[in-house]
Amino acid sequence: MRLDTMAKLIVWNVISLDGYFEGTQPWNLALHEYIWGEDLRELSLSFGENLGLLVFGRVTYEGMAAHWQSATDDPEIAAYMNSAPKLVASRTLAEATWQNTEVASDIVGELTRRKQEGERPIYVFGSAELTDALLEAGLVDELLVGVSPVILGAGNPLFKPADQPRPLTLLDARPLDTGARSCGMRSRAARARRSSIAS
Repeated sequence: MRLDTMAKLIVWNVISLDGYFEGTQPWNLALHEYIWGEDLRELSLSFGENLGLLVFGRVTYEGMAAHWQSATDDPEIAAYMNSAPKLVASRTLAEATWQNTEVASDIVGELTRRKQEGERPIYVFGSAELTDALLEAGLVDELLVGVSPVILGAGNPLFKPADQPRPLTLLDARPLDTGARSCGMRSRAARARRSSIAS
């Protein structure tokens, strides 16, 4: 199997300068106020043009579904969020009511299969606990992080403690019009795993 025919799994999230993706309360996303602007909006729209699948953990799925099914603030982003194929990782969710959404109880096995069968990028939005599990499994190809120009001081960290370092290779670091920065990094663990699958 050729590596360039396998779908990449890309994690996207916004964090504060001190590494938190939300405040001390669930869905406290005030840090987004400091990063959101036209550059980030264009980046968000580019996800919709390229993605093959959106993936969420259960908590993120429930918040995203509640927001985007009735959102009117940005119709273009809402349109692709609602129409895109979606997968939610959950062992307890009986069914997903958001259109074009499936539920996977074995998310590592399911994404391993879909990466081999697909070609278009698979994006994980938010979902810190899921991200940690996918990093542990070596399934994350790239991390795309928007660094919001704010120090929260406390909150929920995106990256959880690990037993050993997870080496990354910097792909790009771009300034945004709000004074923030987006950083793309490649996971070396995923590269090694893709090579073993292809051999």
